[in-house]
Amino acid sequence: MNMFCYQCQETAKGTGCTIQGVCGKKPELARKLDELILIVRKLSVSTTTLRKAGINPIKEAEINKFIIDALFSSITNANWDPEQISLKMAKGEKLNNELHAQAASKKIDIFNITEMRWLGVLSEKNEDIRSLKELSIYGLKGMAAYLEHAMNLGYDDVNLQEFIQRAFYDMTVKNLSIDELTALVLEVGEKGVTAMALLDTANTERYGNPEITKVELGTRQNPGILISGHDLKDMEDLLEQTKGTGVDVYTHGEMLPAHYYPAFKKYEHFVGNYGNAWWQQRAEFESFNGPILLTTNCLVPLSKKETYLNRLYTTGATAYPGATHFEADADGHKDFSAMIEQAKKCAAPVELEKGQIVGGFAHNQVFALADKIVDAVKSGAIKQFVVMAGCDGRMKQRSYYTDYASSLPKDMVILTAGCAKYRFNKLQLGDIGGIPRVLDAGQCNDSYSLVLIALKLKEIFELNDVNELPITYNIAWYEQKAVIVLLALLHLGVKDIHIGPTLPGFLSGNVKKVLIDNFGLGTIASVEEDIERVKQA
Repeated sequence: MNMFCYQCQETAKGTGCTIQGVCGKKPELARKLDELILIVRKLSVSTTTLRKAGINPIKEAEINKFIIDALFSSITNANWDPEQISLKMAKGEKLNNELHAQAASKKIDIFNITEMRWLGVLSEKNEDIRSLKELSIYGLKGMAAYLEHAMNLGYDDVNLQEFIQRAFYDMTVKNLSIDELTALVLEVGEKGVTAMALLDTANTERYGNPEITKVELGTRQNPGILISGHDLKDMEDLLEQTKGTGVDVYTHGEMLPAHYYPAFKKYEHFVGNYGNAWWQQRAEFESFNGPILLTTNCLVPLSKKETYLNRLYTTGATAYPGATHFEADADGHKDFSAMIEQAKKCAAPVELEKGQIVGGFAHNQVFALADKIVDAVKSGAIKQFVVMAGCDGRMKQRSYYTDYASSLPKDMVILTAGCAKYRFNKLQLGDIGGIPRVLDAGQCNDSYSLVLIALKLKEIFELNDVNELPITYNIAWYEQKAVIVLLALLHLGVKDIHIGPTLPGFLSGNVKKVLIDNFGLGTIASVEEDIERVKQA
């Protein structure tokens, strides 16, 4: 076996990639990413051991930042550069050696993790223990992504940092039982809600509350830069540095919701959205003609026929061999001038489509429409809300989500966040009394809005349980940020969640049974069966 990875929905045969990743990940990179997570474990054991002894770890802020970045870098389709991963590993080992020296000076013993010979998923032989540990780890990876975005805007939560490290400590040092690991899974979900709230606060205090916005899909004749990923601080820096240069800025993929924030609307050169979800980027990046900036995960490896590597740029946790990588300076500033100068010499983007799409229905905007929505529910004009959030992906069976959205009765409203919306956000699904039938709250990072909307409706209708609401959950998943969203919903007591297009390969038979029996977790069936289920809800 060259490698083993089953953290994403695409995993081979639904059980695990063993030769190379379906995503394109080679065994060398897979092993290095496993080693990077091993270093996260080591650091977490060291910091938690010191804290248990009442001692603050040295370089605590630097270590916290390293762990968050390492976890984010290991998310599917993020960091493709083995050399950069090696540099991260060396830094992590150095930090851990310093922690060991600190512990030795205080005569504190730190468990030697190498005694466990841990490297990779299959080192845990018990399938159910392994499943629960990996479910927790993938949730922690998703939580780390939220935290890194918040930290980039100057927001942090020490309790969340310590929890992540304590969770790795417990999974590494303690012999946790099935019940203890199940409790940990739900605690990851609880802390995930806190992380989502922190990022929501960071984004809205910095850029304002998202508002209803029409986003242009066409192009102009100026040269452009295409920005993809999720990081709004990178979005802000790029817009500032391109002012007055004659270079337009377009969003792609998960960066589309940047258009909804009031703070970005002052930039006249912030033109619109180009293309679709992440998995279509190869053809779309080729036709864009100008530089492309990837701020986070969802970077697809190039094929031999593609020619945009010399205008591909990465930053943050994302990297790719041969692409220029932007690092932040000590003040958090990134200098995009080289990319901007290249853009000036490029042709304008090839136009892919025309028209507009509407979004910006995050919690604050929906609360402003609450009276109208409540009246529509009470009158029977709106019979059901269907949450179709999460991730898009390459599998042909994901056409299910387009067919499902198209087939929903006209008295049902779709609540969405994440790139799953690209399966239906350009359909003409109409409105109900002026309320659009697709309410887009934003990125997968904005899934917290969907939670707040549900809780607000529960309060308005004076219900005892969120499951009494006329809301159905049909969520598409692909990578680890979708896992933390799922765990957050489970923590909040949401039942009868259907995810697809397949259930995760990392759920063992017994763990799957627990989630089905106790939480009503299910998977999608046919469009017809699932529509009928919604009608009866």
